[in-house]
Amino acid sequence: MTGQDSATADRQAGTSDGELAQTFSLAQPPAGFVDDPYPTYAALLTHAPVKKLGENSYMLSRHADLTAVYKDTALFSSDKTVEFGEKYGDTPLFEHHTTSLVFNDPPLHTRVRSILAGALNPRAVSALESDVEALVGRLLDQLEAKADRGEAVDLIEDFASAIPVEVIGNLLAVPHEEREPLRDWSLAILGALEPVLSAEEEARGNKAVTDFLAYLETLVARRREQPGDPERDMLTRLIQGEKSGEKLSEKELLQNCIFILNAGHETTTNLIGNGLELLHRFAEQRQRLLDDPTLIRTAVEEMLRYESSNQLGNRMTTGPVTFDGIEMPAGTFLTLCIGAANRDPAVFDDPDRFDIARRPNRHLAFASGPHQCIGMSVARMEGQIAISRFLERFPAYRLTEGAVRSRRLRFRGYTTLPVRLR
Repeated sequence: MTGQDSATADRQAGTSDGELAQTFSLAQPPAGFVDDPYPTYAALLTHAPVKKLGENSYMLSRHADLTAVYKDTALFSSDKTVEFGEKYGDTPLFEHHTTSLVFNDPPLHTRVRSILAGALNPRAVSALESDVEALVGRLLDQLEAKADRGEAVDLIEDFASAIPVEVIGNLLAVPHEEREPLRDWSLAILGALEPVLSAEEEARGNKAVTDFLAYLETLVARRREQPGDPERDMLTRLIQGEKSGEKLSEKELLQNCIFILNAGHETTTNLIGNGLELLHRFAEQRQRLLDDPTLIRTAVEEMLRYESSNQLGNRMTTGPVTFDGIEMPAGTFLTLCIGAANRDPAVFDDPDRFDIARRPNRHLAFASGPHQCIGMSVARMEGQIAISRFLERFPAYRLTEGAVRSRRLRFRGYTTLPVRLR
């Protein structure tokens, strides 16, 4: 369903934009929200950009408000110890999420980020490009062979999801024969971050953390005995630490290895899947990119803006703040609506138009400020190579019936995306 169709459906149901904004709840989103949240986002931006969700809980939708929050780590905390303690209790999920980079504040965040950034230096990322080119080429050959045999081809299972798992597996030098569980572990752990969580989803997430940690303990032990090249082997670099002597504790090392996979896996899978879906939906933009392949860089940025892989973020206020005249005390929980901010008409001209040459494009798909995504250069590189090479090989591809969108609110993408290559 397109944004226009969904908005029309809401009007036909007798729901005005004002009512849609005022009645909005993450716990019970409106019908059709997962498939097309953008009419609701537009209503929130117009009528309730600072939306009360519950006691001491608000959702922010404006680009300017999110940018201000991202910049101030002292007033807007990423530490989730209290929130996740209530959500998960004393569980593997709690230990993981309260130790990983993304849910911590300075000085811990600063120290861990500097070590991870050292391992993801420009030289290391540049060295990955030839590997990604070769990987994408092999996957495209496999897609073609599969289609020639008359078998169904799925853009997610057969292409998009395979790329980041292999790239991160290469970064950490995980043996190929040991990579099969990585994707399922990642999906289970990230799925447990949803605003509303079932007992089954929580159990899957906890088991995934436990199983992943057990595997990493053996992998790290082997790497300590036989170190790799720290210029290319990220795990060896993380184990050895920086030349300054700064090192991760064993717990930080293991939990942030899980974080590296989670941060780089689903968001990049969604970028590639969403991007190819958008080029199918907007045929004139596909032709534009075919005519001028140099537009791939701005095209990927527009894909990130238009269908952000990560739709929601969170912060907790550490002191009193005011948004839109609404006073909020310390301890107020803020949901940051990235998907809405990336369609904010105050920042983006004609925000519902998909334009692969859009400039400027100050989207927040990777957040901003001190918590800006540490692996964004890797994700961009993967997206540019995967999408451009796919389009070169199969310029007339078309999606077929049977696409299944992930039913999660925080992450936006597909679990199944059937395609006919020619």
